[in-house]
Amino acid sequence: MGKKKYIFFYDNGMWLGYWEDFPDYMTQGVTLEELQTNLKDIYQDLTGGNYSLRTPCG
Repeated sequence: MGKKKYIFFYDNGMWLGYWEDFPDYMTQGVTLEELQTNLKDIYQDLTGGNYSLRTPCG
């Protein structure tokens, strides 16, 4: 499976982001690392599949 892209931004003290393939499923984190962990969890929940993080767009 190829690498997947996610979009992220910082707003009001929180990192917010979503997978490019699943824009309706936004998540957040206090740190960028927490956001990435939450994004991985969402992807696993939605697809049950494996993935590799691609360089983020943000």
